[in-house]
Amino acid sequence: MTGVTGASERALRRLELTIVRRLDGLLHGSYQGLLPGPGGEFGDSRVYVPGEDDIRRMDWAVTARTTVPHVRDLIADRELETWALADLSPSMDFGTDTMEKRDLVVAAVGAIGFLTSRIGNRFGAYVLHDEYVHRMPARGGRPALYGLLNSLAQAPRGRPVADAPDLAEAIEVLASARRRRGLRVVVSDFLDAAPVLDPGAEPPWERPIRRLAARHQVLAVEVIDPRELELPPVGLVTLTDPETGRARRIRLTGRVRAAYARAAAAQREATAVALRRCGVSHLVLRTDRDWVADIARFVLRQRRTAHLAHRSIVPGAAR
Repeated sequence: MTGVTGASERALRRLELTIVRRLDGLLHGSYQGLLPGPGGEFGDSRVYVPGEDDIRRMDWAVTARTTVPHVRDLIADRELETWALADLSPSMDFGTDTMEKRDLVVAAVGAIGFLTSRIGNRFGAYVLHDEYVHRMPARGGRPALYGLLNSLAQAPRGRPVADAPDLAEAIEVLASARRRRGLRVVVSDFLDAAPVLDPGAEPPWERPIRRLAARHQVLAVEVIDPRELELPPVGLVTLTDPETGRARRIRLTGRVRAAYARAAAAQREATAVALRRCGVSHLVLRTDRDWVADIARFVLRQRRTAHLAHRSIVPGAAR
């Protein structure tokens, strides 16, 4: 495998084995895609739900026959291009538990890649790193996915760069470069230089994600380390902003730690609310939790919710 060292290949094989043994076994069954929902092939008609269904999928023939608005469900395509945006900015080079956030980015991209590429789909990625948004072309097959994951795993640590592109710019690149409909995955901590703490405010990346979701199925994977949510009682510490390199000494008193926890919780809530406004799926992965189990629970919950929602609005269905 060109460009993959022995140690890197062994690490990637362990990652694949973890996914195949644990994750893929939980998600076996008929092909539905990683997320249930939009595809390119029309499926069954069902009653239109105002505020939830896209009027562009209105089934006018059935609506005319029944005088009740109906929409067509879409079946996930069997050959799609899946593109992931991997955030490897300096804030991802952080971790206080069993792994760093950048390791979790590689794991998340690998899980999505292995789950989608094994069915014949092509998988590509854009990488936000230093002063560029790097493009890795979409290819099918296991060797190509191994090469992509190895590039992510071997990427140098991020460094503070003046006028470096932010997450919003990277999402714009992802949206404008690939027009064909498919699955788009954004893996990031969604932390901005100026944190948004008001759930009613609009983060810089919200509008680009909303535009991306207008054409593609979008999954937002938020990567969190527990120390970003609360600080330990360790007294005087030096905190460094990885994005700018600025450092500041702070005494972590009880009042400071409580204020920090409130601000961190508000920031995460604002992120969740903004992603809900965009209408995208939101998966949270933490460095101190079992990421395989979290992904499996998320996918199964998405499929179960979609199945129950479909049954509840079919005329005559049991309630």
